[in-house]
Amino acid sequence: MYDILLDYVQEYGYVALFLALWLGIVGMPVSDEVIVMTGGALTAFGLLKPIPAFILTYLGVVSGLSIGYLLGNYLGAPVLEPIVKNRQKTEYYVEKARAMLASFGHFALVISYFFPVIRHLIPYLVGIGKMPYRRYAFYSCSSGFVWTLIYFCAGRLFGRHIGQIGLLVTKYGWYLLTLLVLTVSILFLTRLRKSGLGMQEGS
Repeated sequence: MYDILLDYVQEYGYVALFLALWLGIVGMPVSDEVIVMTGGALTAFGLLKPIPAFILTYLGVVSGLSIGYLLGNYLGAPVLEPIVKNRQKTEYYVEKARAMLASFGHFALVISYFFPVIRHLIPYLVGIGKMPYRRYAFYSCSSGFVWTLIYFCAGRLFGRHIGQIGLLVTKYGWYLLTLLVLTVSILFLTRLRKSGLGMQEGS
């Protein structure tokens, strides 16, 4: 599926990134992490420009999740019934999402970004719970920016290993997130330091 996604993005560019993430709410067969990293990788390969690619990717992430919030807010609890009924293991993830909300409250919107499936269910639940949209947008959009930036940069750094990283994210969730954040941070700081030393030598 990753190769198919890559072909679509190469052919249709920025729009394909946005639509792939926006349609994640209805169950794209490729994880959001892989889609975001693909966008980052293509900018590293020179096929897309970094800033518009990142903006469209970010908008795809937050708008796709906002659909879940709006559906939950306007349709209420029945909106989850067809989702649970038609997908295996979804009920298990719904309970996990509810437990996360019970434990962390509004901050669950932040944490859930780093857990596949649960990331899409939390907006439904807070919408059903009638969380004000401004509060939802504050937590979701700010967290979405950080999450998108992490995986977009990871795609730029590890573009040739996106498929393997996506599988690890799905399997190990929080543990891999911690490792990924540390790795990206170290590489970023190393590159920043090297560029700083290069500027000092040139002056």
